[in-house]
Amino acid sequence: MAKNEELVFGIHAINALINVAPERFIEVWMLKGREDDRMMPIINLTRKYGISTQLVSRKALDERSEGEQHQGVIARVRPGKQYNENDLDDIIQAAEKKQKPAFLLILDGVTDPHNLGACLRNADAAGVQAIVVPKDNAAQITPTVRKVAVGAVESVPLVQVTNLSRTMKHLQQQGVWIVGTAGETDTNLFDVKLSGPIALVMGSEGKGMRRLTRENCDQLVKLPMAGTVSSLNVSVATGICLFEIVRQRSL
Repeated sequence: MAKNEELVFGIHAINALINVAPERFIEVWMLKGREDDRMMPIINLTRKYGISTQLVSRKALDERSEGEQHQGVIARVRPGKQYNENDLDDIIQAAEKKQKPAFLLILDGVTDPHNLGACLRNADAAGVQAIVVPKDNAAQITPTVRKVAVGAVESVPLVQVTNLSRTMKHLQQQGVWIVGTAGETDTNLFDVKLSGPIALVMGSEGKGMRRLTRENCDQLVKLPMAGTVSSLNVSVATGICLFEIVRQRSL
């Protein structure tokens, strides 16, 4: 596969992408003999947009799917827009024009693609306008991320920044309140006002936020843990925190 191409696999991921950006598709490989109700929307869309389609064996799909479940379909596509720190102001301003305060998710070093995909899915459901991640030492968009995100990669910009601390300071200058999650604080998430322009920061699996990231937060909060488990998976914790923000904004 060429450097300027990507693989997308899974019914939901491909269906979502073909609906928003059919021009990016180069070729689709489908499992020979599979024309069930779940696959027919993709088959109809490839015909509608004149996308080249090959019917192949399960073995051929397995070899291309990087060990992940492909659900009988894989697409070869051109890369989409790559977002960086220069795009953040435009994203915030576009939300303000719709009378929506900034709502961002910052992931400080989340490296597991399954966690990133789940966080993207949570962010899409909660109405997050962008996810901010460092360029280095963090998961990026991969076929696995796309499949887990179930189409959210196409709706939530993933903004890669070279210096996360500098980006956080810039957001604060734009009036965005930055709330980080940290187990050592005494402040409960549910006791904090979270209704204005906000960026939620979640730390990496295991280690949490880095020191500079923590120091650049306006406030630290934690989830109350009543059982013997000391912490939650980052994507689960992210979903809880995001929807507490959603709840408060709806009051």
